[in-house]
Amino acid sequence: MKAYGKTDVGSVRAVNQDVIFYSDTPVGALANLFIVADGMGGHRAGDVASALTVETIVNYIRQSEETNPITLMEEGIRRANLAVIDKAFEDEDYEGMGTTVVAATLKDDLLYVANVGDSRLYLLNEEIHQITRDHSYVADLVSLGQLDRENARESQKKNIITRAVGAEPEVTPDFFEVEVKPNDKFLLCSDGLTNMVRDDEIKKVILAEDNLGDAVVKLIDIANEHGGKDNISAVLASV
Repeated sequence: MKAYGKTDVGSVRAVNQDVIFYSDTPVGALANLFIVADGMGGHRAGDVASALTVETIVNYIRQSEETNPITLMEEGIRRANLAVIDKAFEDEDYEGMGTTVVAATLKDDLLYVANVGDSRLYLLNEEIHQITRDHSYVADLVSLGQLDRENARESQKKNIITRAVGAEPEVTPDFFEVEVKPNDKFLLCSDGLTNMVRDDEIKKVILAEDNLGDAVVKLIDIANEHGGKDNISAVLASV
């Protein structure tokens, strides 16, 4: 498999609170590992929370003797949650910080995915499929049938996160197992991309580009052309 990732501050923000990690070679017992974390907007030290989360997850997986992908990601996120909370107690400037996280690993023909918050994972073949479910106020309204997906994109409340790393003493990630086929691609990204670029446009760019790096750079360029109102991160991998 191949992978490429990039993060960009965007056109408006002064600080990039997104952190990415990607490796198409083994990380501990995992054959590969991909992570995107988006520090909570409007909170102090979101960049600290996202960096600490990614570092904690990766270090745990590297050192653990556990081999089950779900168990590894679950425990890594649990430890990251405690690390962010502990760090917030050390300095009042860190109070209230938190982060989203989406993580994935491919084993044989199964993609294992974990997410907390509204950073997403998409699977792309001939179509684009959002695998993760956003933990957000507007996503809850959509699932209840009280708001359609199009109006959700324009809602002023779309950045209200209902679940995040560092927000509560315990965090509960959602997990997904997805069967993949040769030549499938999967994308991990922050909402700085999905709020600026529609799913069908993301699909068009990725399916049109043979080079993963070119596709990622083009997606970020489009997000900035559409306003770049938030930090933009994308990690793209090909099976």
